[in-house]
Amino acid sequence: MWALLWKDIRLELRTKERMASLFVLALLIVLVFVFALSPERLRSPDVSAALLWVALVFAGMLSLQRAFLVEQERGCFSGVLLCPFDAGTVFLAKFAGNVLFLTLVQVLVTPLTLVFLEVQLSWSLLVLPLVVLLGIIGFSAMGTLFAAMAVRTRAREVLLPVLLLPLLTPLLIAAVKVTSAVLAGAAWPGVWLRVLLAFDVLFVITGWLIFSQVVQE
Repeated sequence: MWALLWKDIRLELRTKERMASLFVLALLIVLVFVFALSPERLRSPDVSAALLWVALVFAGMLSLQRAFLVEQERGCFSGVLLCPFDAGTVFLAKFAGNVLFLTLVQVLVTPLTLVFLEVQLSWSLLVLPLVVLLGIIGFSAMGTLFAAMAVRTRAREVLLPVLLLPLLTPLLIAAVKVTSAVLAGAAWPGVWLRVLLAFDVLFVITGWLIFSQVVQE
């Protein structure tokens, strides 16, 4: 797993295509909403949380499509699957890569978003990175699984969002609810936090278990 992950990291260090495109896309989405909405609406914790996750989802879609695209375009994906290790290892490596790249992008984008939205500083913001990471884990787990399904199709750019976004609804609702509570300095909504954790555990394990059947179809 670590060799596959390191391969993706080295490829990104050489080209810097994924990180640059993800950061620019996420930042542009934030800027569009900042100029489109009134300052009063932007100060609402619900709007700020929704904006943060909209930027993450659109940037994440681009990251998911890039995860398998290099191997597929060069005809190497079948060779990777023929290597003497379990196909679930490939899933874990791609999943870890997506988590890593999206986390790095959010490390840059989230502070800028909080500044643009004039979010008041408070101690509750210290747990915001944890909430964002939980959302990224669930998003990457399900997205990696569906990206592997869509990468061999002709309409993969259209098929991946169509398949993925409806199923991500519980994760996004939970992430926005918890993020909004953090930005407002309120108590965490326990039920939505449990939904977020359950989503992460469920799809990390499910993706690891069924990835071999997915890529063989």
